[in-house]
Amino acid sequence: MAQQQLKFSDSVSCMVDRALSVLELDEDVAEAIKACSAVIQVKFPVKIRGKVEVFTGWRAVHSTHRLPAKGGIRYASMVNQDEVEALAALMTYKCAIVDVPFGGSKGGLLIDPKNYSRDEMQLITRRFTLELVRKGFLSPSTNVPAPDMGTGQREMAWMADTYKHLFPDDINAIACVTGKPVEHGGIRGRTEATGRGVQYAAQEFFRHAEAVKESGMSAGLAGKRIIIQGFGNVGYHAAKFLSEEDGAKIIAIIDRAGVLVNEEGLSVEEAYQYKVDNKTIEGYPGGRFDSHGLQALEMECDLLIPAALESQITTQNAERINTKLIIEAANGPVTYDADEILRKRGIQIIPDAYANAGGVIVSYFEWIRNISHIRFGRMQRRYEEQRGTHIIDAMQQLTGNQLPGHLSDKLLSGADEFALVRSGLDDTMRLAFQELKAVRDSHSAIEDYRTAAYVVAIKKISRSYLDIGIY
Repeated sequence: MAQQQLKFSDSVSCMVDRALSVLELDEDVAEAIKACSAVIQVKFPVKIRGKVEVFTGWRAVHSTHRLPAKGGIRYASMVNQDEVEALAALMTYKCAIVDVPFGGSKGGLLIDPKNYSRDEMQLITRRFTLELVRKGFLSPSTNVPAPDMGTGQREMAWMADTYKHLFPDDINAIACVTGKPVEHGGIRGRTEATGRGVQYAAQEFFRHAEAVKESGMSAGLAGKRIIIQGFGNVGYHAAKFLSEEDGAKIIAIIDRAGVLVNEEGLSVEEAYQYKVDNKTIEGYPGGRFDSHGLQALEMECDLLIPAALESQITTQNAERINTKLIIEAANGPVTYDADEILRKRGIQIIPDAYANAGGVIVSYFEWIRNISHIRFGRMQRRYEEQRGTHIIDAMQQLTGNQLPGHLSDKLLSGADEFALVRSGLDDTMRLAFQELKAVRDSHSAIEDYRTAAYVVAIKKISRSYLDIGIY
């Protein structure tokens, strides 16, 4: 008889319990940290093509130990309350791990966006926003959504505009959501932030020789054979950056339609453009297509990066996973039971609560930008350029030689907003991994990075609870 799979929220809870078992934390405080603070279900009618349709949506707030609570809104035909609550909990821990001062929240709307036109999606999104605002689940100071599966800059712009019309005197109205278009209060680098964060997580892992040796790999990302599951925003950017900038080899890309395989390495950009033009990866000439995409998770590789949905690696396939390192770019792609199997097999996992935090980190930067009402770099860029000019002049006078053009260009370049965002993301991901590794290495009862990540998060959250007198 097949083992019954845990619900997503139960799987997250079990992983938290594993971390709690190595901490000396009062049981009541632990239960307070784990509890979902609030969840709302809304049902609202929208007239579509002459017929009234009733839509169902959710917004969960897991923790308000920091404000605002932060988390994406997904539009999907399979979304449900349990999923939303589990994702809200993950957001709480994720923000704590990377030192982003937000609580955790998440939302979902039960809808298949492919079935509706752009104008219809705008009507639906604006009405959903209205429902969330009315119930107190959307505000720049208390609850700030962001894009997730099935949503993007377009939906965030509609939400922000709806909120602004409801509160025209709120000077911080634009900060009610993140992930907006740059022209409407967004920040450069947000679109690719999660994928870029996955790259930075991988880079930092490979900077630690003992960690790489423990995983059974050789030094450096160059030449590493990578399988990516999911070819949306996160999977595409992670694969693109790792292959083009780090020299890794993407040997398989798994999508809804199936999998593209090329042992010599796929051209990520060409494959993505083919998908954009043809709405599918099937038929792309640069790789072999197979409709059995999930089976490709079991192919031999160095790095496996699930960047699609939760519960993709389960007890049904965990014994056959043939990789040295898993980087969880999706939320909850490995179930609790599968995680136990993979740990016993010695397969290292860089957990979702850390690995895919790039999105919320850059969302934090966008939120700060919105409430401060000034773009990053505006005050110091020209100062940095002038200082570079002085340094070049001094070096040339002292040496009597002209400085090479490529060095002059670097010294003369002041940091713009995009460069500062990338620098802040890189720094945050590096420091967070170093903290996880330090906890893992210093505690004999912690054998994996996931447990270390939750230990780090729980310690930080519990301090908040105790310091403000909740317990």
